[in-house]
Amino acid sequence: LVDNDQNACSTLRLNRPKWNAVEANILTFPFNSWSGIDLLTGGLPCPPYSVAGQRHGRNDERDLFPAMLDIVAATNPRAVLIENVSGLLTRRFEVERKHIDDKFVKMKYRTYWMLFNAADYGTPQTRRRVFMLALHASVKDEPTWPIGIARQMYVGDAIGDIMGENGWHGVETWKAQANIVAPTIVGGSKKHGGPDLGPTRAREKWATIGIDGMGIANEAPVANFVGMPRLTPQMIARIQGFPDEWLFYGGKTAKCRQIGNALPPQLAEAVAKSIVSCLS
Repeated sequence: LVDNDQNACSTLRLNRPKWNAVEANILTFPFNSWSGIDLLTGGLPCPPYSVAGQRHGRNDERDLFPAMLDIVAATNPRAVLIENVSGLLTRRFEVERKHIDDKFVKMKYRTYWMLFNAADYGTPQTRRRVFMLALHASVKDEPTWPIGIARQMYVGDAIGDIMGENGWHGVETWKAQANIVAPTIVGGSKKHGGPDLGPTRAREKWATIGIDGMGIANEAPVANFVGMPRLTPQMIARIQGFPDEWLFYGGKTAKCRQIGNALPPQLAEAVAKSIVSCLS
């Protein structure tokens, strides 16, 4: 596991002390010694292909698709699975996708591009993500993509118990209002300030389910609280699909960035099982 964020690496070590979490820059990390692996997978920075990042694509210094292709050449994996924002599938980036596909073809891979919404896999949040799968010519099986669940999870179901843990009298009324899927949780970047639930448009969406998105709370509302409550890091983690036992290292801002920039575990598991079926 390679990441250049100290807090993210510390979180991995905190929860999985036997895993090899390496704090390093993938642009300079020596991957040659890992030749012949089964799977290379990662979530590359989203800003180059997101509205918030102004969609500069390959002209954005944060675009790590070229680095990923270099790592593929060095490690020669049987499969490659990369996750990014849904904007990558738009017509605007058709040239970029073809460039990536052509690079993989030269390395004897076939590629697939798929769009999934985490809300369809048990996460109480609308979170559309693109997955690019590349299978080496030696892998003959085709992927069987996951099928969504029958019923979506709603915000009130997911965090109602935490919202009422301090005896808030208004929790049942709030839960009835929050009987919908949440907007997309945002993580932000190190270039921006403290944690919140995103820009004005995003905060307006949160307000429709009775959440104040201007900041993040340290604890659930008290018994006589009046108004719209703010989410705590634990609530945000639940909405992102993390179990309560998964701990996050760092202060409130660091925790919220890690949670908001993560891929919901339920969606990750569903897609991963499809890849396993190809490689078994």
